[in-house]
Amino acid sequence: MGGVSAEFAKFKDWTSKRWMVGTWRNKIASGFTVSASWNGDKHNTLYQLLTLAVQHGMVWVGLGLPPGNNHSKGSSEDINRLGASVGAMAQAHADQGVEGIASSDFKTFEALGRRVAEAASRWKEEPLKQAA
Repeated sequence: MGGVSAEFAKFKDWTSKRWMVGTWRNKIASGFTVSASWNGDKHNTLYQLLTLAVQHGMVWVGLGLPPGNNHSKGSSEDINRLGASVGAMAQAHADQGVEGIASSDFKTFEALGRRVAEAASRWKEEPLKQAA
């Protein structure tokens, strides 16, 4: 209800020992979320993920896409149809579950995955270039 699941909240608390020693410092992080409502306070969920990541010293990767479906020529088939920037968002009706997630939302998730992979590749290579 407007935030991460109870199970994830337990996970956040579990990470405190890793925070104390910086286990996840400089690791790449990002997030995605799905809710039944068009808004569903998805930004709050993404900000909870982002906050945990930056508390751990992680490097957050946002979606990096313009919003879709936000003009008269747009459609629900547009990538990033929910207009996210912090991470990827999807909407699926409560009685459908995963099956109700639009193909455009899966394309948005895939775009975020590619962006995270590209960032991880650059992050890995940059220190090597500086050392050369």
